[in-house]
Amino acid sequence: MNVSIHKFIRLSMVGLVAGSAGVWSGCTSDFEEINTSKTAITTLTATELPYLFSRAQQQASYAAGTYQTAQNLFADLYAQYFATTTPNFQSDRYFMHPTWINSHWNPVYTQVVPQLKTLFEQTDKASSQYALASIWWVFAFHRLTDYYGPVPYFDAGIPANSVKYDAQDKIYDDFFKRLAEATTILKGKTAEKPYGTYDIIYKGDVTKWIKFANTLRLRLALRISKVDPARAKTEAEAAIAGGLLSLPGDIDKQGDDAMMVKSLDGGDNNGLATISGWGEFRMSAAMESVLKGFDDPRIGIYFQPAFNTKTYEGLRNGLGPTELTESLNTNDNNSNIGERWIKNTGAGSAWDRQLAVKQDVMHAAEAYFLLAEAALNGWNTGGVTAQQAYEKGIRTSMESWGISSAVTDAYIVSTKTPTAPQDQQKSPALSNITVKWGATEAIQREQIATQKWLALYPDGIEAWAEFRRTKLPKLYPVVNSVNTDVPTSAYPRRIPFLLLEQQSNTEAVKAALSLLNGPDKASTPLWWDKN
Repeated sequence: MNVSIHKFIRLSMVGLVAGSAGVWSGCTSDFEEINTSKTAITTLTATELPYLFSRAQQQASYAAGTYQTAQNLFADLYAQYFATTTPNFQSDRYFMHPTWINSHWNPVYTQVVPQLKTLFEQTDKASSQYALASIWWVFAFHRLTDYYGPVPYFDAGIPANSVKYDAQDKIYDDFFKRLAEATTILKGKTAEKPYGTYDIIYKGDVTKWIKFANTLRLRLALRISKVDPARAKTEAEAAIAGGLLSLPGDIDKQGDDAMMVKSLDGGDNNGLATISGWGEFRMSAAMESVLKGFDDPRIGIYFQPAFNTKTYEGLRNGLGPTELTESLNTNDNNSNIGERWIKNTGAGSAWDRQLAVKQDVMHAAEAYFLLAEAALNGWNTGGVTAQQAYEKGIRTSMESWGISSAVTDAYIVSTKTPTAPQDQQKSPALSNITVKWGATEAIQREQIATQKWLALYPDGIEAWAEFRRTKLPKLYPVVNSVNTDVPTSAYPRRIPFLLLEQQSNTEAVKAALSLLNGPDKASTPLWWDKN
């Protein structure tokens, strides 16, 4: 239920601009009366506010219908969780489709921003409701700015014919301020239940929201660690001291994992589950190399055996139309996503909605891998060593997915290494690292990044951002690229500005070019990307 839609009905896209309002205002004296719904809510009360928060949460993680072009056909592929098996989908070959990516951009500005700005207007700045809205604002926008770089931020949602873009360093500065302010407010509100059950992640559990905000703050601190190491250290240490997401402990085994409840009957199913039955992607060769090589017990949760071979198989990213016709690269000879999302019944895989109610937002295991990297950086982690945090991260991920402690114990000390996938390209093993903690810092950083990559699954948006920041884990080059700016020896550093924005917010986009570290191309690194 979008109770704020009437308020913004004449405003469009980024700044929800009212370009046509002036044209129509002189046509009839009773325009407002004619165009005012007799049934829409025009005055908000405290009763309606929780609906707005639910809507903002749901849209920031993408509804089922937009998940494919918002995330799966871009970030999920660039993180090499999956590879496409459909010849005409060229984003796996680095083509930046000018209209597909609207699905990533539009929900933030047309759904998330209106709801949250209304909450900012309707709630006290010192309230727990305001604090949660502010945390979610950061979550939504950090995923947006890390796709494109500069985006409309400070003026987002303000009625205007043109809405300016803001530099990414300024946006990140506001992220840290918002998270610090929100956690300070929430510390004194732990007995409250803001938004109650309409909070479709934590049901108003303030303690968990504090930990979520601190983990997000630590994530963002590490993101800027190469471009602003002093600020990164300050923000990271404050986040760590404030308390991070931790091991599962609830009866439902969710614990601190941020999992979004989806409606079975409202048409808002888990987006990844919805698209996994369309037969357009399968396990990547990179995932095969690591999961099979490590004998990782999560392989049977993340993926299913290929329908024909009954073994776990993946394919390289960037295969061309001819290569995708080869039997080895077809759907039934490669692994579909796990049964949590879909039941693999061959070419016509059946989707069981009961398996797809929750959508992954942030896994508690990530906090420990962030902590491990912070320890290697020499930051204050409260006495936790990098190895301790690394191993705790593995344990947390395993427990989140229901893996026994005995199996995890054996995995942590394993000296197995990634294997060569038996693919058409005869690809070598992705790396030679073990799960068992390594002897040098370089190995340890690769191990942390690799295990975090596995634990983040299936969040390709975050995994792609972290790959750009660290260039880890090691990933295969794509087999083919159709993008002259990003050859097979390179990888996309950002998504170019939208064609939609170039057409409707032209002057602002032109001005935003000066905020980039280069031309408006996929090869231009973001502000924090110093590789």
